This record gives sequence, structure tokens and C-alpha cells, in this order.
Amino acid sequence: MHENRETSEPTARGSGAVRPEKGESRTTGVNGTEESHCAVVPVNRPNKGEPPGRGLSAEVGEGRARTEENISQTHTNPTQGEKKHVSQGLAGVRKAARERKGERFTALLHHLTPELLRASFYALKREAAAGVDGVRWGEYEVGLEGRLADLHRRVHRGAYRAQPSRRVYIAKADGRQRPLGVAALEDKIVQQAVVTILDEIYENDFLGFSYGFRPGRSQHQALDALTVGITRRRVNWILDLDIRGFFDNMSHEWVVKFVKHRIGDVRILRLIQKWLKAGVSEDGEWSESKVGTPQGAVTTP
Repeated sequence: MHENRETSEPTARGSGAVRPEKGESRTTGVNGTEESHCAVVPVNRPNKGEPPGRGLSAEVGEGRARTEENISQTHTNPTQGEKKHVSQGLAGVRKAARERKGERFTALLHHLTPELLRASFYALKREAAAGVDGVRWGEYEVGLEGRLADLHRRVHRGAYRAQPSRRVYIAKADGRQRPLGVAALEDKIVQQAVVTILDEIYENDFLGFSYGFRPGRSQHQALDALTVGITRRRVNWILDLDIRGFFDNMSHEWVVKFVKHRIGDVRILRLIQKWLKAGVSEDGEWSESKVGTPQGAVTTP
């Protein structure tokens, strides 16, 4: 296993960078740029020539019409310069993750920049409900630059504190109630930024038939791929499987252990642990979260 230690930007003293274990090598200078992010799954281009990774089904170019998707669109407003800056900053991470599958990244937090926080803010849903902080998207946008600068300082100094999720319930088709966790706005911003960084690593690892909770993929595309598979091949059976109480029973210990296979930056790991342990607020009552993760959170699962 290789360990990645980026040296393009010095880490703060006492940040707790992980030392490579015996037999592991150090890799530096992975902040280069590249043209585009190659998809994990080869995607045939449709006739219109739209490039892969733009929300198209993996089977669009294979003769099946695109499935109509009922997905809430988010409003984004980062400048082109910010997009380019964020993309270039993470290009080296993406390249290293793709080329060295055993790489363990020990220096990632410096990629969480004010520009990435701003892009993450504009990636959130503007009409989303407020968390325990009571702050809505439009309110936070007032004085945004100062707010993000302060948030950036707190994250990098270790002064950022995760707030509990506000529990709400929505009705399911069968009449039961599904619990959702609504995070505080600043938690959503930092979570979205961390997810953006982690996606550059894990999107190189996930298998092509994996559709859950991945950028540019949805349950509709999974059904579309299934339809293509069973109409083009001889299929004798289909397994319909669901994990009961999956979100509510996830082991925090095993989540962190899994993440540590690729992530060695203890500051990123601490952020994840803060969100897992932040607890839940329901009707003003706080409860500890020893297992599970809130449904609906940016970082779930």
C-alpha cells in the first residue's frame, strides 16, 4: 500500500498527519492538472455527442431512450474561475487515485478552500428546510464571503463544531414514516466540500454497476440499466433485495475503518467522526447517535 503525502501546501503544525507505515512510500507533487475525469464505466456517446458524466444514463448510447428522471435540480452559481480552480486543485488527487489503487491520502484538507466552500454552498438546494440553527440558504448568502472566510478558518484551526441533525418525518408510499435528518447549513456546506474531495478518490474505485448515492447517477438510471440488461440477454431470475434499517444501524466504527483504507488525513477523519457523533434533535430534545447516520444528509451513506 502506498501513502500519499502532498507537499504543495504546508499543513498546520499539530495537524496530526499520519506517518507512513514500514514499507510504505511517500508520494509528492500530485497537484498536476489534466483535461477531464475519465469515467469508471465506459460510456457510449449518444448521437448528439454529449460527453459522459453529464447525467446521462450509461445506456443512452446503446439504443435505449433516456429515462425520465424526477430529480430535484440544485441552483449553482460559482464563477468559471472558481470552478477551474477547484477542478485543478483536485486533479492531482484524482490522477493518483486512478493510477495507484492502493494509495492512502494523508494530506487532503488543504483542498478544502474558500473557493470549494463557495461552490459547495451554491450546490445546495435553496429551498431546503433549516436545521437546528434555523438558518436558510437565502439568509446565509447575505454577507457570504465573510461567512465562508470565517468557516474556512474554523475548519482549518479545528474550531469547527458539528451541530445535531433536526429529525423530521416524511410519509412513505406504504403509509409508514421515513425519518430524515436535516443538517445545519454550515454543516451542509462543509459536508458537501468533503464529499467533493472524497469523490475524486472513490469514484475511481466504485464498480460500474454501482448506482447508489453517486454523482450523476440515480435509481432511474439503475432501472434503465436493468431494463437494457434483461432485454438484451437471457435472464432467468432477478433478485430484489433490501437491507432493513440500513441507515439506522450503520456501525460508526466500521464506517471509519472502511474510509481509513484510502483516507489517512486525520483532520478529514475527525470531520467525519464529528458528523457521525453529532446526535439528533427531535422536538427540542437531543439524543446521542451511537450507530447509524441520518437519512438525507449530504454525507449519507
